[in-house]
Amino acid sequence: MKKSILVVAGEVSGDLHAAGAIRALKDRAPDTACWGIGGDHLKAEGVELLQHTDRMGVMGIVEVLKQYRFFKGVMKQVLAEVDTRKPEKALLVDYPGFNLRLAAELKKRGVKVFYYISPKVWAWNKKRIPKMAAVIDRLMVIFPFEVELFKATDLTVDFVGNPLVEQIDDFLAAPSAELPWGSERRIALLPGSRKQEILRILPTILSAAKRLETAFPDVSFMIASPNARIENLVNEQMARSREKPARLEVIRGNARELMRQAEAAIVTSGTATLETALIGTPHILVYKTSAFTYWFARSVVKISHIGLVNIIAQKTVCPELIQLDAAPETLAAETAKLMADTPERAAMLAGYAEVRRLLGTKKAAENVAAILGGE
Repeated sequence: MKKSILVVAGEVSGDLHAAGAIRALKDRAPDTACWGIGGDHLKAEGVELLQHTDRMGVMGIVEVLKQYRFFKGVMKQVLAEVDTRKPEKALLVDYPGFNLRLAAELKKRGVKVFYYISPKVWAWNKKRIPKMAAVIDRLMVIFPFEVELFKATDLTVDFVGNPLVEQIDDFLAAPSAELPWGSERRIALLPGSRKQEILRILPTILSAAKRLETAFPDVSFMIASPNARIENLVNEQMARSREKPARLEVIRGNARELMRQAEAAIVTSGTATLETALIGTPHILVYKTSAFTYWFARSVVKISHIGLVNIIAQKTVCPELIQLDAAPETLAAETAKLMADTPERAAMLAGYAEVRRLLGTKKAAENVAAILGGE
């Protein structure tokens, strides 16, 4: 009888990391049947999807509340499948708003819960720590400083390495692919993988790009979208935008290739900022959300940075332009500082090297597979 494992990765980055772990797991145990929530990467690994990340990737209090009935329905659907299929284990990847609630329900049903990529309890809501220890059987973290946070609990916590390090090293070792740039000078634009990010942030990025085109007439721009749905949304926003550069292309997938070929990048806060740093492309971090979500985040977040690169380095490596600071003029001015051999560019690249050193060289996917398959 095949072993059954529930996998839940509600966002694009989690889907990618989960897929690496499932690939490594199936190398060890090819007869494992995996099913749950994910995106194109998990689907490619043979995971049966009940829901796709296209619908699940929502961020912010207001945005989540608008989708409350949908998420409640998905939870009910997943638990009904759990009751029918009776999996021995569950691999829950990041996505804490949904996954921690799911973990509690799985625990009641006797399903062993493996949680990969911890909620950011180091940033806010440390009260979650004992609650996590009560519903998770084993936690696999991707930042070395996270292990210490759980020392006061009985929860087994493993630093498995950061999956991006190995993924990026493999990517950089592969030949470069040709992309439809309009010139030799190139700026990558990564407006995010969620609908509300495209709606709120892309117009600002396009306006900044128009200003950069004025300052650097020989520059071209390219936007990376993770899938067809986001690509269509990007194209819709571009069609409505009054301010955008002349040399601008949109590609689906190939975000890392886009980063590799760019001279500089404008990147929406998230995993892509760390990817950009590991690839070695100087970037400016940008983020905008609803006024209420921003106010709430400011009231509860206990750290001075929101960008992963800066958090790991414990200093400002990359400028963070958040909310009102993310004005097109400011974004263009900060990006312009990276378009030559400037002190700002040199300092950022030195910061990237330190971040790489801190993350180490462990192979996260194989370590997760070993833990998941060994218990």
